[in-house]
Amino acid sequence: MALYSEKVMDHFMHPRNVGIIENPDGVGEVGNAKCGDIMKIYLKIENETIVDVKFETFGCGSAIASSSMATEMIKGKSIHEAMDLTNKAVAEALDGLPAHKLHCSVLAEEAIKNALKDYYDRNGLPYDAKDFPDCEHCDHCQ
Repeated sequence: MALYSEKVMDHFMHPRNVGIIENPDGVGEVGNAKCGDIMKIYLKIENETIVDVKFETFGCGSAIASSSMATEMIKGKSIHEAMDLTNKAVAEALDGLPAHKLHCSVLAEEAIKNALKDYYDRNGLPYDAKDFPDCEHCDHCQ
């Protein structure tokens, strides 16, 4: 059995939605150089719908594939649907990730949630803080 699925390899070799959105409505960045993976997600939102999403990822192939797949999964969705995206859904959409690379799908989920939190903050919209990761106190990359 191959270490990576065809979908992982496709999203790594041909990532979707790479880049920066000028004047984004929300930006989320997670990870650190210490653990080797950094993801940054940019959102463009109109009428509570994600009309565009881009990412920049510094990391391994699984991190790039997870970023690419996650952006594909939320593009065109409502902000509420995007909030429901889980790392498990990202990993499943990629037809699985090796156990030691599952943290990449976690980073993708966290980056999207941080971008949505940024959108809420920029627009003064109420939210429940428990819905968002507290990356400054997370031991994921410690």
